[in-house]
Amino acid sequence: MEKSRGSPREMTVEEAIATAIQHQKNGQLAEAEALYQKALAAAPDRPEALHFAGVLAYQQGRGEDAIALIGRSLELAPDQPDWHSNLGIVFRDQGRVQEAAAAYRRALALQPSHAYAHNNLGVLLRAQGMNAEAEEEYRTAVRLNPDLPDVYHNLAILLSATHRTQEAVVCYCKALTLKPQYPEARRLLALAYCMIGQRDKAVSVCEEWLKSDPDDPVARHTLAAVSGRDVPPRASDAYLQQTFDTFAASFEAKLADLHYQAPALVAAALAEAGGPATRAFDVLDAGCGTGLCGPLVSPYARRLVGVDLSEGMLDHAREKKVYDELVRGELTAYLQDRHDAFDVIVTADTLVYFGALEDVAFAAAGALRPGGVFIFTVEETAEGDASATYCIQPHGRFNHRARYVERVLLDAGLTVAIAPAQLRLESGLPVPGLVVTATRPGPPIGATSA
Repeated sequence: MEKSRGSPREMTVEEAIATAIQHQKNGQLAEAEALYQKALAAAPDRPEALHFAGVLAYQQGRGEDAIALIGRSLELAPDQPDWHSNLGIVFRDQGRVQEAAAAYRRALALQPSHAYAHNNLGVLLRAQGMNAEAEEEYRTAVRLNPDLPDVYHNLAILLSATHRTQEAVVCYCKALTLKPQYPEARRLLALAYCMIGQRDKAVSVCEEWLKSDPDDPVARHTLAAVSGRDVPPRASDAYLQQTFDTFAASFEAKLADLHYQAPALVAAALAEAGGPATRAFDVLDAGCGTGLCGPLVSPYARRLVGVDLSEGMLDHAREKKVYDELVRGELTAYLQDRHDAFDVIVTADTLVYFGALEDVAFAAAGALRPGGVFIFTVEETAEGDASATYCIQPHGRFNHRARYVERVLLDAGLTVAIAPAQLRLESGLPVPGLVVTATRPGPPIGATSA
């Protein structure tokens, strides 16, 4: 073991584990990992080291490693309710729903008063559409421990999704009373106020948020979205990085809850435009995120490249093992530097964070080879002035008019086909969108590829 500070002697295994746990609480994950490795090298069957090393693996986005380590810790110490609950969290984020439920229920069998396990089970039940059962678990957690802000936050999300928005507002406010620095609760409280027509209160929430944290890009973007003031032409790099790095670990599970269709819609449009999947094309997955499009479009790709601003999302995309190259970068700038580089560019719900589409459309047109296709989804708006082009919504994404999308792409020298589609659910309601296929003039890619 390594030597402790201020002393010539080496740390004991117990001291190393305790120090690692403290590093982990302080966010010093690399230092914690090094100490867990040393502790486990000296004592491979120490349950505490295995368990918290597994929690650390989860924090680092290594879900399968986390399951293996936490599972081994529970083989050695099976009567730890906290550990079963933690295992359930990892299973949940890996999409292993039944195993997650079993882990939470085992925690509650060991300790029926385990408020966190009730909360976690509630999250799982809500994801399965079992709203009444989820609400019962959340309210049980509140009765057991009324001082847990996350429980009020989760209950508020459920109430909002079941159109009990006024009750949701009360719960968000309670969460913020318990945890004033709770950005996601502030964002969702502002959105809830907008949903019940109290936009002035939504603006006040965001102004207070920005006052307490003037450098927070999410606060700035949310204020623009709910107020309609100083709306940017697209979401800032800082906003996108912070938002998607924060949600990278749970991103795919959350989208599964929303019956997310955009990647499948994009893949279907590519199948129609590109013919049989023959691995003949150079394909760019623009704004690839965690790589949901990757496995769907890789059968068409002799080379598949992904680009995204969020390193956390790219870490998950790497796990798909379908990309030849993954690049951290801003989409428009990346495209502008790659003239005639791709046969196919796909992007699922990335352009919902762009208002003005001119720059990215011209960049995509330049990056396509003759006959190449640019396939993407956006959310559609049919509200407001018929001459409107796009508008930002309180949730922070942009909606676009089909007529505007078509005009921008035609100006970029592309031919255009647009189809309406349902992209996902939001608050239980379908989100209307557009699936767009824009083609650079030239022989069809399916006919010219070898």
